[in-house]
Amino acid sequence: MSRTFVFKALAAAAALSGAFAGAPVMAQQKFVTIGTGGVTGVYYAAGGAICRLVNKDRAKHGIRCSVESTGGSVFNVNTIKAGELDFGFTQSDVQYNAVKGLNQYKDGAYSDLRAVFAVHPEPFTVVARKEANITKFEDFKGKRFNVGNPGSGTRSSMEEMLGAMGWKLGDFSLASELKADEHGPALCDGKIDGFFYGVGHPSANIQDPTTSCGAKLVSLTGPVIDKLVADKPYYAKVTIPAGLYPNNPLATQTYGVLATVVTSSKTPAETVYQLTKALFENFDEFKKLHPALANLNPQNMVKDGLSAPLHDGAARYYKEKGWIK
Repeated sequence: MSRTFVFKALAAAAALSGAFAGAPVMAQQKFVTIGTGGVTGVYYAAGGAICRLVNKDRAKHGIRCSVESTGGSVFNVNTIKAGELDFGFTQSDVQYNAVKGLNQYKDGAYSDLRAVFAVHPEPFTVVARKEANITKFEDFKGKRFNVGNPGSGTRSSMEEMLGAMGWKLGDFSLASELKADEHGPALCDGKIDGFFYGVGHPSANIQDPTTSCGAKLVSLTGPVIDKLVADKPYYAKVTIPAGLYPNNPLATQTYGVLATVVTSSKTPAETVYQLTKALFENFDEFKKLHPALANLNPQNMVKDGLSAPLHDGAARYYKEKGWIK
C-alpha cells in the first residue's frame, strides 16, 4: 500500500469525521404511551388528540406519543404504578382514592401519582332497553344490568353508588361485567336491560344504542345521590341536555366526575412539560377534535378534580402562563 493512498484515506476519514462533528445532533427519540379506555369512549379520542399535538413537534422535542386502548381508570393508574404506562386517563374519584388510599386502594395509597390536568366532565349515564319499561334506577332491581368491567372507573363508581343505596350485585338477576365497547350491542340484542357508564358527552357509545334500538337515558336523582355529591369532593351534579341523543327528548339529571390525566413522579419533568405545552399551545385545535372537549377552560383544567400533586413538569408550564403561583 503506497504512502499516498494511506494519506488520502486518512484525509478522507478526517474530513468525514469533521462533517459529522459539524452536523446538528438529532434529538434522541423518546416514546411515551397514554392509557385511555374503550375505543368508542372519549378517553381514546382525547388521548389520540393529545398525541397528535405532541407528535406535530416531535422533530423539536424528540418525543413520540402513542395511545393504548385499556380497561380504563383503575387499570391506567395501576399500570402507571407498575411502570408500564407513562400517562393515563382516570376519573377524578379514582385519582382521589389512589392518593388517599381509599376503596380499591385501601391496601396502600399511591404516593408517586401526579396530576397533569383535568379534561371533560363525565356524567354517570344509565341507559335502559326501551322494552324494559324503566323510569328510575330502582326499577332495575331483579333485572339484567351491566355494572362495568373490573378495572374501570365506571365499575368503581357503580359500586360506590350501590353501596350508598344499600344494594348488592345480587340485587340484579344478572350483573354482567362487559367492557364499555360491548354494552351497547348487548342492550340492543336483548342480553341486558341496562348499563351504567361514566363518559363525556356526546358519546358514540351512547349514540349507537339510542339510534339502533331506541334506548332510553335514565336520571340518577334522589336523597342518596344528593348525599353522595355533598359528601364526596370529586362528584358534581350534571345535566345531559334534552335531545342530545335520538329518542331522548327530555334532559337527564345525573351526577358525575371529571376525566383527568395523570402520570408518575418518576416521569421526567421535560416530558410532562412538552406534553402539557403541546396541548395548551394548540388548545383551539384540541377542543375541535371531539365535541366533549368543546367547552374546556384552561384555568379550570389546572385545578378542578385534581387530588394528586401537580407534576413538576406541568406546574412549570402553568407558572409560565400565570395560571398558578
